[in-house]
Amino acid sequence: MSELLRWQSADGPIVVEVDVRDSGYQNVRTKGGEIIDVEGRFEEALASARATAVSALKTFRDKALDADEIALEFGVKLTATAGAVIAKASAEAAITVKLKWSKGDASTT
Repeated sequence: MSELLRWQSADGPIVVEVDVRDSGYQNVRTKGGEIIDVEGRFEEALASARATAVSALKTFRDKALDADEIALEFGVKLTATAGAVIAKASAEAAITVKLKWSKGDASTT
C-alpha cells in the first residue's frame, strides 16, 4: 500500500509516493484524505543525503588516491519521519563509488 507525501520546497510543492508498509512509517497530519503534508521543507529532507555525498567525496578526494574522476551513486528514499535516507539494496544500504585515473602524457623526449 502506498501514500502520497507532500513537502514544500523553494520551487513549490513536491509530492512523492511512499510505501507505508516500511518500518518506522508514521502518519502525519492529513489534508483531504489523499495527500499527507509533511512538516519541514523538501530541501531539509534531502540535507542528510547531501551530507552523505559530501562526506564520501571528502574521503575519496584523498591525495593518496589522486583520482582524476570520482563518481558516487546511491539511492535516496524519502520518509515522512526521517526525511531522505540512503535506500537499501537487498539487506544493506549501498553506495557505489567509481574512481577513474587517466593516463598521463605518454610522450617522451
